[in-house]
Amino acid sequence: MGRRASRLPWPRTLRARLTAGLVVLLTVSCAAVGVAAVVELEHFLTGRVDQQLSEAGVRFPESLEHNGRSRSDHDGDEHGDTRRMATGTFGARLADGVVTSAAVVRPGDSTAGLDVTLTAKDEAALVALPVDGRGHTVDLSSLNEYRVVADKGADGDVLITGLPLEPVDTAVRRLEMVATIVFGAALVTTGLAGAVWVRWSLRPLGRVTATATRVSELPLASGDVALPPRAPESDPHGEVGRVATAFNRMLGHVEDALTKRHASEERLRSFAADASHELRTPVASVRGHAELALLHPGPVPPKVTRALERIAAESARMGEMVDDLLLLARLDAGRPLERDPVDLTRLVLDAVTDARAAGPGHGWALELPEEPVTVTGDAHRLHQVLANLLANARAHTPAGTKVTVSLESGAAEAVLKVHDDGPGVPDEVRHSVFERFARADRRRTAGSGAGAGLGLSIVAAVTEAHGGGVTLDSRPGSTTFTVRLPAGTE
Repeated sequence: MGRRASRLPWPRTLRARLTAGLVVLLTVSCAAVGVAAVVELEHFLTGRVDQQLSEAGVRFPESLEHNGRSRSDHDGDEHGDTRRMATGTFGARLADGVVTSAAVVRPGDSTAGLDVTLTAKDEAALVALPVDGRGHTVDLSSLNEYRVVADKGADGDVLITGLPLEPVDTAVRRLEMVATIVFGAALVTTGLAGAVWVRWSLRPLGRVTATATRVSELPLASGDVALPPRAPESDPHGEVGRVATAFNRMLGHVEDALTKRHASEERLRSFAADASHELRTPVASVRGHAELALLHPGPVPPKVTRALERIAAESARMGEMVDDLLLLARLDAGRPLERDPVDLTRLVLDAVTDARAAGPGHGWALELPEEPVTVTGDAHRLHQVLANLLANARAHTPAGTKVTVSLESGAAEAVLKVHDDGPGVPDEVRHSVFERFARADRRRTAGSGAGAGLGLSIVAAVTEAHGGGVTLDSRPGSTTFTVRLPAGTE
């Protein structure tokens, strides 16, 4: 709690820091000027008091030397000298380290002194004064602060003359009050004007920031990217102008790189689509000829029969791969899918039924809600997503593995999970399982069959084409693929 209270708020924006720095520097400058002015004024006024004490001499304390005798017994100078004493002038006489008399000139009557009662502390302060004819400040309890001078008298005593410092203190306090008001008003005015000036000066930088923010919000991973207009360039000789120029040049390089990348992706997609389309016919022809040769009624050597069977199997596998590549190319090209209401619950039931028939050595379980779950999409492609996930679980886990398919329906999305208690996905391929031609056969199980590595990439592509996503959470003994699709119908 104490650490939080001790932390001062620190401006986060450059504009706030510049304004705060300007105000802090001005505050320090004003404080320095104010302190210097106050110290100099106090020193000057104190010097004037010392000068007055020097001019007054010891006439007033000398008039206190002959207590008990009337003023007329003197040589006649006492009355005249006393009249020249300023109101509040203090006089004291010390003999053998003891204050024998002390008085102060009365207000309105400078012809007579008013005896002053001193405390022991006051007398000790007077006794401790150096007899050097210089001004010293003492605090008398009955008279407040006084500036006093101690000199030796004709009888070997010590005569002390003093003037009050109240006028000096009043002038200094008045200066402090005026300086505080003036400097405070100057700080407020300068802070407001400085904030406006800094804001106006940083407008070009704000436009660069706004452009950079718009660029940061653009999806730059793939596809054709249209960058926003360049940031307005200001004075090229200023720092902000140089930043804007460099930023615009960088945006130009980025735009060129994105354009070239997009063109390369388009050529690659076009090639994949064209190649897949062109390969479908010869692959189907090879498969048809191999199946036709197997139907030949005459005797065929076993080796030839085996070769024809392998040709037919591999051509069928190649045909499926070509179909998958063609589907991915079409999805990459943004080909729209069908948008019809799809009963996801029915698709799950059908897919798990097919998986039980294809993998009787595995355990298959269902967790479905009581009400049907409906989404909007392409029923054929969503069935392909389910079939690929179940085929992946069957192919990459040993016999006896339990595979659980669960379906949940929320207000905004439908969640499909395929969980198995197999060995898990290896760490080195976990981040790339949804990439094309990703293979993990050798690590999960041996002899699981050769796959093209396109099944999970089709799952990701179809799910994204439906506005959803797919994630993987895997560790030894628990692997879960989670598919999220927007719920509801259009």
